[in-house]
Amino acid sequence: MARKLRVEYEGAVYHVMNRGDRRELIFLDDEDRQRFLTTLNEACTKTGWQVHAYCLIPNHFHLVVETPQPNLVAGMKWLLGTYTGRFNRRHKYFGHLFSGRYKALIVDGSGTGYLKTVCDYVHLNPARAKLVPPEQPLAEYRWSSWPDYLKSPGKRPAWLRVDRLLGEYRVPQDSAAGRRHLAETLELRRRAPDGGEFKAIRRGWFLGNEALKQELLGQMAERKGPEHFGAERRESELVKADRLLAAGLKKARWTEADLARQRKGHPVKVRLAQQLRAQTTLTVGWIAGRLQMGSRGYAVQLLWRAAR
Repeated sequence: MARKLRVEYEGAVYHVMNRGDRRELIFLDDEDRQRFLTTLNEACTKTGWQVHAYCLIPNHFHLVVETPQPNLVAGMKWLLGTYTGRFNRRHKYFGHLFSGRYKALIVDGSGTGYLKTVCDYVHLNPARAKLVPPEQPLAEYRWSSWPDYLKSPGKRPAWLRVDRLLGEYRVPQDSAAGRRHLAETLELRRRAPDGGEFKAIRRGWFLGNEALKQELLGQMAERKGPEHFGAERRESELVKADRLLAAGLKKARWTEADLARQRKGHPVKVRLAQQLRAQTTLTVGWIAGRLQMGSRGYAVQLLWRAAR
């Protein structure tokens, strides 16, 4: 059976969740959890993602992520693949870490309460999983974005965007008083019975108003073709790469012809390769070919030496 297509568009908001293979642990300790957040930080740098909420549970994770560019699939492929490699190397494991495809629920981010619903679902997850006892505040669970929401702006990760959720909570200012109100409101929600508003998050593919849902269904019908809209995703990454490369060549006072004339390991090429690796999800092989650096293996060696 063919897999369902991922729907990608500029400014899309998703609730993303994935579990460990056979529901096994994906985080064995706090160092693993910190590595995942470090990898997420790198993914956000590469893709421009803005994270509205996250929560790490021993055998799964939740993200609420906004994609200014239509690059969810490329970013998730890099994030999951890179974290799996780092996890396996650290623990001397082999093979799959995650269980098949990640779930990606499209969320209506128009400011009508759907973003708040899905972020509440994520931030309440430690309580549902009984990782936080009833008498303990949710903010004491370290591996969630909720404690960061309650910190002053300068103490939050750069990739965590809080203003959208604060707006849906009707918090007028990111102040100490506003953050206290935020904490009290979620603690009250925690103790209230589940009214069923989370059902669509657990089971559906979309959370939002009917008009947007019908528009997305129309786009899906029109865009039948290769799985995951691979051509469109690839094109967006190539456009970004060309933009970065043009700026880098201009700064170095090089032209395209210089890429062919200069030696494979020239420092300018290495700097350009480092930038493309940091800010796109394109492979080392593609970058080596584009910059005329020789084989993929040689480019890997050059990048490794430059990073030392």
